[in-house]
Amino acid sequence: MSTGEWVSTSMPYLTPPDKGPSDLWGAEAAAKGRRGSQRIVRAEEIAAPSEVTELLGAPAEQTVVVRRRIMYLDDEPCELTDTYYPAHLARGTRLASTAKIPGGAVRLLAELGHVGVRVREDVIARMPNAEEQGTLQTGPHEPVLELTRLTLDGDDRPLQVDVMVMPAQRQRLRYELRIG
Repeated sequence: MSTGEWVSTSMPYLTPPDKGPSDLWGAEAAAKGRRGSQRIVRAEEIAAPSEVTELLGAPAEQTVVVRRRIMYLDDEPCELTDTYYPAHLARGTRLASTAKIPGGAVRLLAELGHVGVRVREDVIARMPNAEEQGTLQTGPHEPVLELTRLTLDGDDRPLQVDVMVMPAQRQRLRYELRIG
């Protein structure tokens, strides 16, 4: 593993913390001797992209709340994250604003009575579009990894869809699964 590569795990971001740091990403980076920060670029209600409506099991005209963040590691952009919430869950909450959410969105969802119990992640490698290439500061022939995460509650209702794009050569995804 190169010194610039980041090993990413999903688990810290799937369960609502009772206590602990208000910024999980910053705390994770600090624990590894690095600096993690984020900038929330926008939060708004939009017509959901087709791949998001499909994952949410919603009609094509369904609106969602989207939060777009740029994640930084040691002051360099390392990930673009768009998180989509069904509008009926997020409208009128901190999920629909550009302010940071103490403890993160997973904690806020839990406080609102929505706890994820099942997650499905899909990862693909692809070439970035012009916006992604510019924001992530990648070269013209550097691929990205796109991780799409669907979080469902105990009744298999979708709570959120995350679409994360990160430079492939700077990222390693790690999955640890407990069977039984």
